[in-house]
Amino acid sequence: MNNKQQPLVSIAVCTYNGEKFLIEQLDSLLGQSYRHIEIIVVDDCSKDHTLAILKQYEEKNPNFKVYQNDQNLGYIKNFEKAISLCNGDYIALCDQDDIWDLNKIELQLAGIGDHALIYHDSEFIDDKGHSLGKKKSDILNMYQGDSSIPFLFFNCVSGHACLFNRKLIPYCLPFPKEIFHDRWLAFTATNNGGITYLDKALVRYRQHENTDTNILKINKGNRKPSKSGHQKMMKILNELSHFSNYPYLKQKSSIEKLYEAYLTWVNSYFCWSLPAFMISNYMLLFFIPKKGRLSNLNFIFKHFFGGKFKNDSSS
Repeated sequence: MNNKQQPLVSIAVCTYNGEKFLIEQLDSLLGQSYRHIEIIVVDDCSKDHTLAILKQYEEKNPNFKVYQNDQNLGYIKNFEKAISLCNGDYIALCDQDDIWDLNKIELQLAGIGDHALIYHDSEFIDDKGHSLGKKKSDILNMYQGDSSIPFLFFNCVSGHACLFNRKLIPYCLPFPKEIFHDRWLAFTATNNGGITYLDKALVRYRQHENTDTNILKINKGNRKPSKSGHQKMMKILNELSHFSNYPYLKQKSSIEKLYEAYLTWVNSYFCWSLPAFMISNYMLLFFIPKKGRLSNLNFIFKHFFGGKFKNDSSS
């Protein structure tokens, strides 16, 4: 089959001061077994040699296009821009510091079927590329289906693991600034065709002190200070507001009910509606975290005591 008969796959790469690991990642993209690809890179005002490296690749590869922002957008809005520049029938997202399996695109394209999005497992590596002996599926349950409830509090879909049909673009853009783009993609995909999971580790997922999603808590001491209890509550409330107001929502009544219950909880000393929702939607709401039933029930029990207790104790 020649390229004209194959769907074009766009790989959307976002970079920012990524010179340390960039070459290894780019080589794994250009070495893909599936050849009908374009690579769209958007650099977010890097101050190191990232742009010079990208320009060298662009000069040698006609399917490699580089764009540079006039001002720093941050990685969520930078991915939004990169996606908008893609021409492919399918789009894969790519970070600047991982290493892709050379069959990644081929296997995902073969597995996506009629789903809006497919994602896969990942193997954690350190900053030198050595395996950390864990996969993402060791710490999270990987959801597939068409319910958005599992993504209301948690996420198992990494951006670097996604391949999605471009038909999803009108339903997922623009990205809310307050929600990680990969979680938003998973949420919108469940509402517009569903997601499927490929049980293969097709990316070596680098964990280091400067990574944006530090799942394994590498060098926690160098990270930004954590949010206060009140800040966390308001962040979750804001996220739930975005979810409940999504115009293509399939489980509208349930998600609106959760938002109203959480709003009540934030402004109360005691709340019954929020833990009642959690109990009635237990299997889906707590599907992703690999925690025991006792831990989940403890989480639910804490939400009988309203958010005003947190505010009073922190004031």
